[in-house]
Amino acid sequence: QVQLVESGGGLVQAAGSLRLSCAASKNMDWYALAWFRQTPGSEREWVAAISRSGVTDYVEFVKGRSTISRNANMLYLQLNNLKTEDTATYFCAARWQVLEDSLPNTSHYDIWGQGTQVTVSS
Repeated sequence: QVQLVESGGGLVQAAGSLRLSCAASKNMDWYALAWFRQTPGSEREWVAAISRSGVTDYVEFVKGRSTISRNANMLYLQLNNLKTEDTATYFCAARWQVLEDSLPNTSHYDIWGQGTQVTVSS
């Protein structure tokens, strides 16, 4: 079973930047990967995804200030111009994917990390 471990969260001032990392226990070439986030009392929400071939997609509220990337067993999320509403626990997720350009439905990811906390202060 693949294991995912996030890192890179922390406390940052509004307008600052963070780079989140997710380390997988094996090469993830056959997996689509994604980032989600969750705040207490709220549903987990999808943030960004990247296909096996590097096709990316972002939720509207991070477009233009976020970049998802991948390399071998690593997944990254660069977050710029952070806002207080970006405060959340960020999770990486994976799903085995045959088609290299396709992204799974956001509800189909089935491998999850434990999360890393991002806190943005005003």
